[in-house]
Amino acid sequence: MSFRGIVGLPVRARIVSVNVPRVGYRWYGAVDVRVEGRSEKVTLLMSGSIAQWLTEGEVVRVLFKSEPIPLGRTLVAVQDMYILDRLWGSEWVRVWPPWSKEVRLPRRDPVWGSVVYEYKVIAREAVSEQDYMDIVGLEQYHYASREEVVAVWRCPVCGKYFESNIQPKCPDHGVPARLQEIRGSLPSSRFLVLELADRKPYEPRIVAYVRVDTPIPLMHRRIKDNGKVKVEKTIREKVFPREWFHPTYWPTLYKERVKIISRYRELASIYGSRRLARVIVGEEISKEALKVACTAAARIARVVVHPDYRGDGLGVLAVKMALEWIRERRVPEMKKRKHVVETIAQMARYNPFFEKAGFYYMWDTGSGRPVLMYPLTDEAHRRIREFLEGDPYAKKHKGKLYRSRYGRVEPLKTPIKIVNLTKTYSSLLDVSRLPEELQNILRAFGVEKRLVERYVLRDVNIVIEPGDIVVVVGASGAGKTTLLRMIIGAALKNVDERYKPTSGCVEIPENTRIAYMLPGEYEPEFGDETLLEHITKKTGDPVVAVEILNTVGLSDAVFYRARYSELSTGQKERAKLASLLALKPNLLVIDEFAAHLDSLTAQRVAYKLGRIARESGITVIVATNRVEVIKALSPNKVIFVGYGGAFLERIEKTVYSKI
Repeated sequence: MSFRGIVGLPVRARIVSVNVPRVGYRWYGAVDVRVEGRSEKVTLLMSGSIAQWLTEGEVVRVLFKSEPIPLGRTLVAVQDMYILDRLWGSEWVRVWPPWSKEVRLPRRDPVWGSVVYEYKVIAREAVSEQDYMDIVGLEQYHYASREEVVAVWRCPVCGKYFESNIQPKCPDHGVPARLQEIRGSLPSSRFLVLELADRKPYEPRIVAYVRVDTPIPLMHRRIKDNGKVKVEKTIREKVFPREWFHPTYWPTLYKERVKIISRYRELASIYGSRRLARVIVGEEISKEALKVACTAAARIARVVVHPDYRGDGLGVLAVKMALEWIRERRVPEMKKRKHVVETIAQMARYNPFFEKAGFYYMWDTGSGRPVLMYPLTDEAHRRIREFLEGDPYAKKHKGKLYRSRYGRVEPLKTPIKIVNLTKTYSSLLDVSRLPEELQNILRAFGVEKRLVERYVLRDVNIVIEPGDIVVVVGASGAGKTTLLRMIIGAALKNVDERYKPTSGCVEIPENTRIAYMLPGEYEPEFGDETLLEHITKKTGDPVVAVEILNTVGLSDAVFYRARYSELSTGQKERAKLASLLALKPNLLVIDEFAAHLDSLTAQRVAYKLGRIARESGITVIVATNRVEVIKALSPNKVIFVGYGGAFLERIEKTVYSKI
């Protein structure tokens, strides 16, 4: 029978069967439906992570964009041929196509508001095998130990399980194993990815992902009362209705838990791996648990950003996109309307990206991990507000968890004044020490013995105000490094001739605390210690050290425990910047800033430095000729150096054309 008459029209149907293979279940799935008034079944192809939430017998609504394809006796609608909604209560909930949204994340000049660079991102649900392979790749950045295995694989022939961070082959059948599970995830987990829409050939396809789960089954609160630690049971249900969080994806009957624990121990003994045992048990209980789960809340269980893209707003963007996805599609179950999203994140103490996305800090769990909530409805917002205003412990923090311990520096008390500064260099050119063959060549050009003298800087007068962000530009050999040396020498009272003017002076505020880097001459020294150890030695406070590493975009335990030698070039630049910031300077001087970084990485590092300096009150003087770096840094002044002269100009938009 032809479907032509109903193409383009929403029609009611009933689910006949749901087919989700256990190998590759996250991306393979099929749902058979029978349209009302018709005898034929139509197979709707979709990802298994979505199909598994549907059940036989439930009412759905299908809009066919084109006629299903006859394959033998079967009619098939492939993924882009239909739209599917499920009926929950009296409301239709969109199931297919997967949620997707294109969004731009501009990085703006803080002075002029113009776009320095931007990310064009597609936020969407993970649906393909490649999506999940990319997630495994990102997940490896999330763990600090080389021994950590982040993926479980399964042979499609014999069903045997393997643990590996890369795709293994089954030793018995020689076929590639298929990805089965990602560390920490459940069969109920749903994944949102951020895909670069306009990526360069050398950029990753997926730069971030968010994992969304149902709420955890139990939540208690740890409180301190008169120096004693107490645990308040089931705190969540005292603030919100119980039905918002139950039934969640979890066996609820005690007798079921006893069976599950027994089965878990049996599998752990067979495979010699508790991780594999958890995965297998999770699969065995998933069908019934998926059917039962029905909450009005969701949980963001993991947010991972590619290490080269951290500290640039993509983490906040990923969370915001996940919130939209949860609100619109009622993820993960696609049943009840969602009221609230919870997250339990120790990292939230050191990195405020959840709070930047609008989350409120509520309490610590019984084990001491912070819980943050995001209200999706007015009712949830009211309940959170009443709790924060009425609870005696919540009143103290008022919903705010992250508080910077780095803070602002003591600003320079007075301007830096360069007064009538002159610097000359002289050198004696004498060919007599060279081999005779080379002497003859040089004599042919009239070179015998000569005293070379020149002005590098001559009668320079410049004023740099506290809090200025200044870029020094000029041709190679024009005197940029020399000017920086004069400032550094005055700050350090350095008697080295290279750091002293021939005449004139540099007046430095008495409270100057300088950190500087002259590549090849002076750079932060990293030994064999980890980055966290290196920064902690300078700050004396590991919490501040974590904050600094997060600030420069090295925000993960992988980097905290990494050694400098293990980092990429871009990560090394960020590590050097962190090392300088750990001194808590009020004057930061850097030569050849971002000189060895590709354009995109250089812009990200420059943008981050400009933002840190403005937030902390640091006066910054850097030398660079790269226009894209200067725009990302957004200086308020530029010093042009050349032919012995140097003059300062306040930044206007037209100044960029002179560089």
